[in-house]
Amino acid sequence: MNGRGGLRGAIARYRGRDIELKTRRQLEAMREAGALVAATLAAVTERAEPGVSTAELDALAERTIRAGGGVPSFLGYHGFPGSICASVNEQIVHGIPSPEQVLADGDLLSVDCGAILDGWHGDSAVTIAVGDVPPADLALSAACRAAMEAGVRAVQPGARLTDVSYAIQEACRAAATADRADYGIVADYGGHGIGTSMHMDPFLPNHGEPGRGPRLRPGMALAVEPMLVAGDPDAVELDDGWTVVTASGGRAVHWEHTVAVTDDGPWLLTAPAGAPDRPGV
Repeated sequence: MNGRGGLRGAIARYRGRDIELKTRRQLEAMREAGALVAATLAAVTERAEPGVSTAELDALAERTIRAGGGVPSFLGYHGFPGSICASVNEQIVHGIPSPEQVLADGDLLSVDCGAILDGWHGDSAVTIAVGDVPPADLALSAACRAAMEAGVRAVQPGARLTDVSYAIQEACRAAATADRADYGIVADYGGHGIGTSMHMDPFLPNHGEPGRGPRLRPGMALAVEPMLVAGDPDAVELDDGWTVVTASGGRAVHWEHTVAVTDDGPWLLTAPAGAPDRPGV
C-alpha cells in the first residue's frame, strides 16, 4: 500500500500535493475570519498603554472574537492558556498573557492572534509601541513589517515557496543597511500553511535561497510571519514551555498576515474589513 511516508511522501510534499487548496468561496470564508482577527488586533492596539496588563488585553481579545461569532484559535491549543500571544521586549513569540505583565512606557509588545470562524482560521500579528519608544526600536519594528510586506508580495502563483523566504530575508538585509543597524532573523521559527487548521503544511522559512520548495498554486494560503531581533537572533525557550526570548536580551518584533495565492496575485486575508487587501507588486 502506498502511503505518505518515505520517498513518495517526500516527493508529494516537495510538489505541494499535501498542501490544502481552497475554493474561492472557502477563501472568502477565510477572509471573514481574517477580518475578525484584524478587528481584534485593532481593539488590542487601542487598549495597549502603560499600566495595562497583558491579561487585560487577552480578555479583550477573547471578548472581541466571541462577539464576532468566532472562537479563539490559540486558547487551549496544545494547552496554551491565552487567546493571544503577548510578547514584551526581549520575548520573541508565544508570550503567555499575565496579570503580572504590566505594560510600561517604552515597551515593545508583539501580539499574535488567531480566530476560527465557521471552521476557517485567520492568523495575524502586530508589534505595538507602548508610549514613548526609542527610535531604534521603532526602526526595528518597521524593518520587520517591511519584510513581511515583501514576503506577502512574493506570494505569486507559479513562484516557489522559498521565493517568499528570500524576499523576507532580502528586505531585512536592505533595512539593516539603510538603518545602519544589526538585525537578526529568528531562524527556528517561521510561517506556515493555514486553512481548516491553524498550522498546516508547508513550513515557510524566513530566510534562504529562492527557487526551492513547492510551487505556489491558487487556493493555497500561507501565514507570512518574520520575527526580527536587534543583534544576535539566537533564541531560548523559557521553562513555561511557551515563551521564546532572545538569548542576548535584545529586543524582538513580530509581524504576520495570512495571505492567499490567487490567479491575480496575493490576497491579504487578514486586512481590516473594508481596507485594501490586494497588495501591489
